[in-house]
Amino acid sequence: MTKNRTPLFTLNLVVLGGLVVLFALFTVQFPAFAENHTEDIDVKAIVKGMDELYRSETSQTSMEMQIVTPHWERTLALEVWTQGMDKTFILITSPKKEKGVATLRIGNEMWNYLPKTNKVMKVPPSMMMGSWMGSDFTNDDLVKESSMLDDYTYELVTPEDAQPDHFYIELMPKEDTPIVWGKLVVAIRAADLIPAWQHFYDEAGHLMRVMNFKDIKSFDGKTIPSVMEMLPQNKEGHKTVVRYVNAEFDKEVDNKVFTRRNLQRRR
Repeated sequence: MTKNRTPLFTLNLVVLGGLVVLFALFTVQFPAFAENHTEDIDVKAIVKGMDELYRSETSQTSMEMQIVTPHWERTLALEVWTQGMDKTFILITSPKKEKGVATLRIGNEMWNYLPKTNKVMKVPPSMMMGSWMGSDFTNDDLVKESSMLDDYTYELVTPEDAQPDHFYIELMPKEDTPIVWGKLVVAIRAADLIPAWQHFYDEAGHLMRVMNFKDIKSFDGKTIPSVMEMLPQNKEGHKTVVRYVNAEFDKEVDNKVFTRRNLQRRR
C-alpha cells in the first residue's frame, strides 16, 4: 500500500468489441509530474485499468469502423458483445458486401465466419497480429488476446516532451510471451486517468503505430473515449477510426451469443 493518497472516485471505462472492457478502478488523487510525487501512483492498478479499458461484466455496443487508405475508403457498422475478459463476439451489419461476417473469441481461441463461403475459419496464434478486415487494427487489438498486466513489465517514465498534466507508462514484453512489439508507451491524463494516446514500437525502437483516444463521452453511465484513431507510421495516408455509437453495460447477455453455432446463424 502506498501512502498519502486522497480518494477521488471510482472510474468505469468500458468499451466494446475486442476493444471492450470494464475499467472499474479505485483511483487516487495524483499530483502533477512537476511536483515529483510519482511514488504515489499505483502503476499496476493503472495498467490493469488500461487492460480492461472498454470492457465490463457484459457489454453490447454499436460502433463504426472507418478504414482509410490512399486508394479507397469504407465504413463498417459493427455490433459487439462481450462477457468478462474472455469472450467477444463481433458482427458486421453493413455494408452489404461484408454483412454477416463475424468474429468469435473464447479465451485464447478465435474464429472468423465468412458468409460468402459459409465457412468458419479458426485464427491460429501466428495470425493474431494480422489485419482485421483490412483495417489498421489487428486481430489481437479487436479481441484483446494479450494482456498488458500479464504479458508486459511496466514502469513510469518521463519523456522529453512530457506534459505536466499527464503521466507516462512504458511497457516491455516479457521474454516468454509471443508479443511482436518491442515496447509500448501510454500517456494517461492525470486528472481522470483516461488514456490520451498509445505508441507501439518495434524491437529496434522504431515507432510503428500511434493510437489516439478522443471525444470523451458517457454511455449507459460509463465515461470513455468514444473514438480510437489508429495511425500506422509506415503506411502514409492510412488510418482506421473506430467510433462508438451506442453502448450498454452489465446487462444480461445470452451465453448462446458466444458459440460457434451463432457465427453461422441467419439474421
